[in-house]
Amino acid sequence: MTSKRDDETASSPHDSEAYRLASRDIDFLATDDLRPIRLQLELLKPELYLRQEDIRSTIPVFGSARILPPDAAAAHLDALEHGTDSSTASPSKLARARKQVEYAKYYAEAQAFSGLVSQRLQNGDGQNYVIVTGGGPGIMEAANRGAHEAGSRSIGLNITLPSEQTPNPYTSPELCFQFRYFAIRKMHFLLRAKALVAFPGGYGTMDELFEVLTLIQTRKILQIPVVLIGKAFWQRAIDFSFLVEEGMLNADHITLFEIVETANEAVNIIDSFYQEQSA
Repeated sequence: MTSKRDDETASSPHDSEAYRLASRDIDFLATDDLRPIRLQLELLKPELYLRQEDIRSTIPVFGSARILPPDAAAAHLDALEHGTDSSTASPSKLARARKQVEYAKYYAEAQAFSGLVSQRLQNGDGQNYVIVTGGGPGIMEAANRGAHEAGSRSIGLNITLPSEQTPNPYTSPELCFQFRYFAIRKMHFLLRAKALVAFPGGYGTMDELFEVLTLIQTRKILQIPVVLIGKAFWQRAIDFSFLVEEGMLNADHITLFEIVETANEAVNIIDSFYQEQSA
């Protein structure tokens, strides 16, 4: 907002920033005092759009933004090993590129998972079991891409970051939203969630995963299938058995999720869960 002195220099009251309609005054809306209003707006806007599009249930897919498609990972490694810059490629760059090739299989599995969900769970209605991701690159792109290639819509909940992240091209435009606040974004991941699938990832993936497990553990939300894909990664990244042994978790708390290796196994778990509920 402008200062009192700035407004006093306006040629007429009509020209003063103080005279602007509050709903059209961007500077005013961006102030700290208006944070509660901005939070409410971020909650309401996607909700109203999703209702308008009749989205009834979703499956959030979490995972690293750093995981590359298999062809891109292979091409990058090949360029380092045999390309014009091969002589200057450091051991650390080569090790990183080889690791990207290794993890690229999860891009393919995320892509396959969304395709299988579209074929086996959605029944062609486009309103239930809709894939929702953070809308960015990596695993998010793969999951949106799998839905897109299967002829289904998918949701992207993008967020403003210091290094700007743009929506991937496979997110349905009418279901792509931008957030400022992580907390509201995470609410939207879960408001319609019928399951959760997490691929290997870093802080963001862990944050989202553990919030869901905490909500289920504390019965703030009903139990839903939580499936972690990538046994070698998850069993090393988080030693759940150690947490039980140390008394930090009850033994039944590590039955709130399952760890599998493939997209097909994940879809089977989700399908079986709801088949049993409807029996």
